[in-house]
Amino acid sequence: MAVSTVDGIICHALKSDKYSASKRVQTLWEGYGSIERITNIRNGVCPTAIIKHVRLKQGRDSSVGHQRKRRSYIVETEFYHRYGAQLCGENSPCRIPQAYASSTAIPDEIVLVLEDLDAAGFMLRRHSLNASEMKASLTWLAHFHAHFMQRPPAGIWEVGTYWHLATRQEEYERMRPGRLKREAANLDQQLLDAAFQTFVHGDAKPANFCFAADGRVAAVDFQYVGQGCGMRDVAYLLHGEGAHEDAMLDHYFGQLRAALAANRRGDIPFAALEDEWRRLYPVAKDDFERFLQGW
Repeated sequence: MAVSTVDGIICHALKSDKYSASKRVQTLWEGYGSIERITNIRNGVCPTAIIKHVRLKQGRDSSVGHQRKRRSYIVETEFYHRYGAQLCGENSPCRIPQAYASSTAIPDEIVLVLEDLDAAGFMLRRHSLNASEMKASLTWLAHFHAHFMQRPPAGIWEVGTYWHLATRQEEYERMRPGRLKREAANLDQQLLDAAFQTFVHGDAKPANFCFAADGRVAAVDFQYVGQGCGMRDVAYLLHGEGAHEDAMLDHYFGQLRAALAANRRGDIPFAALEDEWRRLYPVAKDDFERFLQGW
């Protein structure tokens, strides 16, 4: 069935004939669209859903930043289409929302019809994390990284994260002279040359993790998912942790070992992986700090 309206896409995805209420959750960057929660879904597969409606034509600016943002929405759509079903199960250790539809049927628009994680029990949002929430988020990352370890990316960023050097030359030029500016290319290359690569979330900040009262966690926002060394995600999430950093890093690697075993990845030599990624962790920290200095 071909549908060419937003309401038609939503109703078709949810197998519903009508919904009667919507509430704005947030406006997307630079007027690219909005995220809304719809309720009162009649005869549908769920009583409530999240709609991410992207209007690509709003970003007419030809700047690098706008082009990066435009592609990020296409990447997110591809991620849900190609990989989402692998991770959205109720018992998934790296839970994401189910995508009921990811449509580009309307020219210059993307409509993502997603599971409402609030309705699934993941109602808590944080801008900073306590120790248990940080460990839960690192556990999510460990399972995500294990699931996609050494898999070639398809449809997503060839290099994940929104701050890697190739896409941040304007920020690099704004940096003051110093060690990080001198070493920027070398830092980036070390991460690109890592023998062990996975898919990184690419924007693993506290606000993109959703918590349940029983300690479960899910993640959202896959605009910058792509291939990379897992330490890019971990260094970003742990930025500013200070005294707790070593313990959190130990927790991550313990969870990564368990996740690889659960995924039956006996082909991955864990000792070599851990050795390489621990060595690259300070590199990833410096690489992110390089971005911040020019931002």
